[in-house]
Amino acid sequence: AQLTLLDRLDLPRSFGEALGSADLYPLEALGITVLQINVGKRCNQTCRHCHVDAGPDRTEVMSDDVVDQVLRVLEETDIPTLDITGGAPELHPRFREMVVRARELGRKVMDRCNLTILLTKPFQDLPEFLARNQVEIVASLPHFSEKQTDVQRGDGVFQQSLEALRRLNE
Repeated sequence: AQLTLLDRLDLPRSFGEALGSADLYPLEALGITVLQINVGKRCNQTCRHCHVDAGPDRTEVMSDDVVDQVLRVLEETDIPTLDITGGAPELHPRFREMVVRARELGRKVMDRCNLTILLTKPFQDLPEFLARNQVEIVASLPHFSEKQTDVQRGDGVFQQSLEALRRLNE
């Protein structure tokens, strides 16, 4: 349906023609540089804008079988980066194992962290764990204002996120 809609548009040239003029036709992958995995919908926050509808009441997590397959893929390939996302990926029971195993294989590891998870009791040692394993943290706030962030992510999230950033910077 999308291709049909695009075909109806009066464009100066097709995507294939544009690729050809840039000597990129046919478009081919040069390899896989990032293995991004979504380890589940469990999260300590309930964000209005969450694209996966994650939250504290969600129980879906990546199964042990799939985790084992992911680790096997890393062992059998030269994919340089493991990017771990989810609800709050740190809530996956095997998060730390995945980080350690990937680092032992010489892979870069990225953690898409919501920051506030780092302040919860069972995870207060995560900043040190992530630093020790040289994990790159990808974190965001939906807005630069406290009010707007708290509206989207929950009361107190803005200030908690700043505190988590301070801990990470330490």
